[in-house]
Amino acid sequence: MVKPLLGVIVLSVATMMAPTTPSTGCRNAVQAHTDLAYPKTRDMRTSIALLSQRGWYRAPDSASVPVTGREVLGDPATFDVTFVNPHARDAASVARGAAVYARVCTPCHGTALDGNGPVWQSKKFLVPIPNLMLPTTRARTDGFIYRYIRFGGAVMPSYGAQVTREEACDVVNYVRDHQEKNPQ
Repeated sequence: MVKPLLGVIVLSVATMMAPTTPSTGCRNAVQAHTDLAYPKTRDMRTSIALLSQRGWYRAPDSASVPVTGREVLGDPATFDVTFVNPHARDAASVARGAAVYARVCTPCHGTALDGNGPVWQSKKFLVPIPNLMLPTTRARTDGFIYRYIRFGGAVMPSYGAQVTREEACDVVNYVRDHQEKNPQ
């Protein structure tokens, strides 16, 4: 019991005798261990992460808000009619769309786009998942499909955080290509 008490007293006396202040830091006894290359003042204006002499900055985080702003949906009916897919339906776009569809859409809509994916087969989902091969879905505009992917719908959740604008356009091309190749 005496040794810990003696240790606390010695540490207290050593701390009081050492000339440490918030502006100078601990530069005496432990300078060799804590001598970091910090600027004299550290505040929001002279942050360590934004040193001008670095010359490069990290890429933005995958969950960050894009510089161009957030995509905002106005009137859905107008959007469905006026949307024009900026990606041509070529083999590369269809292949990219197939990869995104396999990753994001297959659990619900299935590999054959028939709404018979693992989520529906689990028998835990009460609302039928739409069959993307039916004539009613084929009659929908590209804007409608894009809007449902990015913003969600009556039952379908929004996948705007998981699927970028370009990927959603590629998925629309993949769905349209698959519908053309497999008539019903």
